[in-house]
Amino acid sequence: MRHSRQTRFTIIEQGQIGLLMTIAIKRVYEPKSRSDGARVLVDRLWPRGLTKAGAAVDEWLKDLAPSNELRQWYHARPGQWEMFRKKYLKELAQPACEEGLRRLYELAHKRKRLTLLFASKQETQNNATVLKELLEGKRKPPTGTGPGAISSMHPRSAAARRR
Repeated sequence: MRHSRQTRFTIIEQGQIGLLMTIAIKRVYEPKSRSDGARVLVDRLWPRGLTKAGAAVDEWLKDLAPSNELRQWYHARPGQWEMFRKKYLKELAQPACEEGLRRLYELAHKRKRLTLLFASKQETQNNATVLKELLEGKRKPPTGTGPGAISSMHPRSAAARRR
């Protein structure tokens, strides 16, 4: 049996130390575990052969998944992990991801344990890994995706972008 990768970290928001949090990533096909906490599917497509009961998913944030174009691009080029990561982070900066990211940060702050579920056979280089790193603060999130920044997103004017 494979074990999910877990990391413990402290969430700090608005100057206060939050709860000790465990975030794991796990294939959705692996059985539910008591240590999973909230189980969030972060794929655009529902996993083949699984019923909703069998997947035991608490929430499905399909808007946070890579676009079909990016998913197909990466599937054809599995050795291009760093390029996939950059393109995916760019997609996460789009307004279409704002609500999904807000919800993901809410779940992370409300629960002591959170498991990001994915269907890919690639267990370490997938979109769930990128989302986990964003939650942990290991990678600089794209503009407007941090927990504080999401609520204050404003469209930039054309003049501000030309600088």
